[in-house]
Amino acid sequence: QVQLVESGGGLVQPGGSLRLSCAASGRFFRLNAMGWYRQAPGKQRELVAIISSARRTNYADSVKGRFTISRDNAKNTVFLQMNSLKPADTAVYYCNAQVVGTTLSTFDSWGQGTQVTVSS
Repeated sequence: QVQLVESGGGLVQPGGSLRLSCAASGRFFRLNAMGWYRQAPGKQRELVAIISSARRTNYADSVKGRFTISRDNAKNTVFLQMNSLKPADTAVYYCNAQVVGTTLSTFDSWGQGTQVTVSS
């Protein structure tokens, strides 16, 4: 089993910054792509940013230039630096990892989610 534990959410004023972290633990062979998704009330979950094991990145248009995804492969951790936050960024943010298990099967693992609220 693989556990993803997120941290760093909270309440911030518009224009502020937050940094989310997600650490993977458990037994696995490798983590391929890792990413952040978000889900606002009444809306579908959407991709925010994704980073490959080779650190290639891709972002939703709505966050380009404001958010930066990075990872520390040695610590099995992915980060999301969020700057110039807007009320529209308010959502529960979920960490995702594409896991290669010890039997070399692949599966998705999800964190429990962390609330980000942007409000004055």
